[in-house]
Amino acid sequence: MTDALQTEALAALRRLVGRDDAVFHEGQFEAIAALVGERRRALVVQRTGWGKSAVYFVATRLLRDRGAGPTVLVSPLIALMRDQVEAAARAGVRAVAINSTNAHEWAEVLAQLDRDEVDVLLVSPERLNNPSFRDEQLPTLVRRIGMLVVDEAHCISDWGHDFRPDYRRLRDLIAQMPPSVPVLATTATANSRVVEDVVDQLGSHDVTTIRGPLARASLRLGVLRLPDATARLAWLLSHLDELPGSGIIYTLTVAAAVDTARFLNEHGHHVRAYTGQSDADERAESEGMLKRNEVKALVATSALGMGFDKPDLGFVLHLGAPSSPVAYYQQVGRAGRATDSADVILLPGPEDRDIWHYFATASMPDQDRAERVLAALAASSGPLSTPALEAQVDIRRTPLELLLKVLDVDGAVRRERGGWVATGEPWTYDAERYARISAARRAEQDDMLAYETTTECRMEFLQRRLDDATAVPCGRCDNCAGPWLTAEIGRAQASEAASALDRVGVPIEPRRQWPSGLASLGVPLSGRIPQGEQAEEGRALARLTDLGWGGALRELFAAGSPDQEVPARLLDACVRVLAGWGWSERPVAVVAVPSRTRPRLVASLAEGIAGIGRLPFLGELAADPGAPAGRPGGNSAFRVADLHGRFDASSLHLPAGPILLVDDLADSRWTLTVAARELRRAGAGTVLPFALALRG
Repeated sequence: MTDALQTEALAALRRLVGRDDAVFHEGQFEAIAALVGERRRALVVQRTGWGKSAVYFVATRLLRDRGAGPTVLVSPLIALMRDQVEAAARAGVRAVAINSTNAHEWAEVLAQLDRDEVDVLLVSPERLNNPSFRDEQLPTLVRRIGMLVVDEAHCISDWGHDFRPDYRRLRDLIAQMPPSVPVLATTATANSRVVEDVVDQLGSHDVTTIRGPLARASLRLGVLRLPDATARLAWLLSHLDELPGSGIIYTLTVAAAVDTARFLNEHGHHVRAYTGQSDADERAESEGMLKRNEVKALVATSALGMGFDKPDLGFVLHLGAPSSPVAYYQQVGRAGRATDSADVILLPGPEDRDIWHYFATASMPDQDRAERVLAALAASSGPLSTPALEAQVDIRRTPLELLLKVLDVDGAVRRERGGWVATGEPWTYDAERYARISAARRAEQDDMLAYETTTECRMEFLQRRLDDATAVPCGRCDNCAGPWLTAEIGRAQASEAASALDRVGVPIEPRRQWPSGLASLGVPLSGRIPQGEQAEEGRALARLTDLGWGGALRELFAAGSPDQEVPARLLDACVRVLAGWGWSERPVAVVAVPSRTRPRLVASLAEGIAGIGRLPFLGELAADPGAPAGRPGGNSAFRVADLHGRFDASSLHLPAGPILLVDDLADSRWTLTVAARELRRAGAGTVLPFALALRG
């Protein structure tokens, strides 16, 4: 049986890779035999490029030939789905995907499933909880399913570096399947703790675990510590052409990716920005251009990560370090899959830890918020849509959606047609669990800082942090073979980087529409903001996440930083923003937004601008001291409700002409919107908002 199965499997593998001399890597056939021959559950932890997809496509082909139903492949990224569909076709496997970019094809995909013309259905974990898919298509699939594959299975785990709550509902799906249906989970990034968690989620302690060495002989790892963002950008400009082939330049924020790509293009390097905010078609186009070596690099956030496959990728460079060795290994694994050598370079920054902390805290469920959501759903007579719920609980859309997913997986809420409902199941906030997750993330951050400074082999360091018992010195990294990176920066490149990072001024887009749900909060505003009450497009000195001025602004607005007069350097930069604004009519006066947290900063900024511009400073808008404080971070409806009626411009003597409205930080932009409305209603011709910083 085994010999015959191996012969059949080897033929399928050779069709997949298009080579008659192809053979299995160690562990590949063992996984296939467990799935096809024994119908078992298996976990494969192997380095990127090892060939995990070959296991599930070959196993699918063999299972289908034996009369099994289609494989359901849970895959986390659309980019990965595209590559998997193409790879499946090479193995004679008919694969189709259901995701957010191909809604126009869903009806045909479902018809193909009904006709048994699909071998592999790729879905995102989020799709498993789409009401129509969950209630109408999924039960039929569960009855017919031939194999379940969970790709990037580390996402199942709370301990995984890319925790996605929807992955946790796979345990319920597995429990509905017949025990004879094989289940395969694959990942390249899992330490022993994650492995144990994934095995538990697979619903059986009898799991075949195939774990191989994670060392990547083709990768040459190096770290270059430079003093600041200017030096890092200048180094990149000086040495990008020297890096082999084409590659990926990772950044920690969207703003950094966009700014870096713009800077490099302006100086003759053909690169493209790639972020989660990029249009889906633009992302697909960029992936294709990188694969065809039509660009030197994609400057990307982690949105370009798991599963992106370019075998000859020549380098991966990080401007700023990811928050853990697990995440770092995942990203550098994109390089050198089919080449003898690829360069992996880390340029860490002093701001990295602040950025890690921001993202870690933003994704963690909060007990008070969870209880508000459950109370609102319990009090509702029917399902509440996310926007309707948002207007009741004062939580912004993105964290609210994440919280709802966590509560859904925990069984406390359920998504139905028309919105969310409370299930009535008892729920308690698992503070101990989230404390463990927070502690684990802090430990991973410390490990990443240790990687930057270690004098030991860097590949061995990463392997040990992934609990790879085969770890030995690689002989190639900068610590093993000596540094090959130079810190030398060209004088012209340093000047150009400094000029780029000294660039000032970003638009503040005006709000045009009031948020929904205000009536339920007692605010008589709805629909489009009347033209005569709107602000014009404004300006901020920079975003808090910007590579250049962002650092100084983050320090100014850091938690616990004292209220102070605006630093002279920042005031000078603000004057440069105003000088380059290009407004159709110069402002005739300056008004300040009253601040409860930084009154000295706002007043000194407004007075400083007025003095330099020789404009009258009319003072602050009058503020109702009894009105609720504007709560930063709240959702739009609650934010406007807090601000409505707070400001009064009737005592100001407004001259004819545009008014410059000055604040410290534009977050949701509702403070500037409501303040501008009061000025317009008091007779201001136009209102030009200005802020030191724009969040995001």
